[in-house]
Amino acid sequence: MKSQAYRMTMLFDFYGDVLTDRQKEFYDLYYNEDLSLGEIAENYGITRQGVRDVIVRAENILTGLEDKTGLIKRFHTMRAQLETLHSAAVRMAALSARQDNEELEGLALQIRDTAAALLKE
Repeated sequence: MKSQAYRMTMLFDFYGDVLTDRQKEFYDLYYNEDLSLGEIAENYGITRQGVRDVIVRAENILTGLEDKTGLIKRFHTMRAQLETLHSAAVRMAALSARQDNEELEGLALQIRDTAAALLKE
């Protein structure tokens, strides 16, 4: 993965719904809004350590889910495979156009467009 913050954001995007409201709030403020532990603690009237405990618990829950399910890993693998499929379809469409094979070109374009649509999701 690219960085720890990116990894934590991906974990939250995939599994964040299993966290309590407080865990979600603190996690979001810390990783997505880039607030410090002290800033969060001041805003909520608790200690910095209290904020850290909530965030660490949330991190452990999210990391544990990824370790068990591997959804993020599979997501990245599938994305890379779709990019490969898209590139191959573009190349196939170009080759079939040179050979004046309209049916093959149409199928290649259909595969390209489908892969492109899936990549946007």
